[in-house]
Amino acid sequence: MRRLLYTISTILVVGSVFYLVGCNSASDEKKEQATTSPETKTMTKEEMIKRGDYIVTTASCHDCHSPKVMTQMGPMPDSTRLLSGHPAKDPLPVLTKTDLSTPWIRITPDLTAFVGPWGISFTANLTPDSATGIGAWSEATFINTIRSGKHLGNGRDILPPMPWPFVAKMTDDDLKAVFAFLQSLPPISNKVPAPVSPPELAKMVK
Repeated sequence: MRRLLYTISTILVVGSVFYLVGCNSASDEKKEQATTSPETKTMTKEEMIKRGDYIVTTASCHDCHSPKVMTQMGPMPDSTRLLSGHPAKDPLPVLTKTDLSTPWIRITPDLTAFVGPWGISFTANLTPDSATGIGAWSEATFINTIRSGKHLGNGRDILPPMPWPFVAKMTDDDLKAVFAFLQSLPPISNKVPAPVSPPELAKMVK
């Protein structure tokens, strides 16, 4: 009887071990599939660019990162300056001290600059211009920036309204495709202003 119980116990223990190992392996496999898909592993450069274009378009990146032209339907992305960020010479909205005393936000007409309690943020130039865009960035730097919410992956915070916590949920392959697409764009020289901190903003109001 004792031998039978010992045998049954041994079977249960061994079975549990195999079950746990199997679950962990399945979990690891699911995690790997979540970041890398077989389709993107075999994509050509042209296919990666096409996929990146699709992601950038459906994620509405143009809404903020592309300067606009006014049409009868309102502001629309300027096809000659796509994803080049806030135009360096565009004026900012006039602010008063009243604006700073209540919950508020101000947005430029083309949705490329935003003023709020965090100061002033300007949408970045995402074209591959090496001096004013992301032409000098590596793929790893781009991915680290999105994953960390830090400029260049280790610098200042990426400011509102950039929804980087949601974009960071993209797979590595998706972000690689986005980077490939951005690097395929015509480089546009447009030096976007540096963010303005709340103390500096307070000095600007009338």
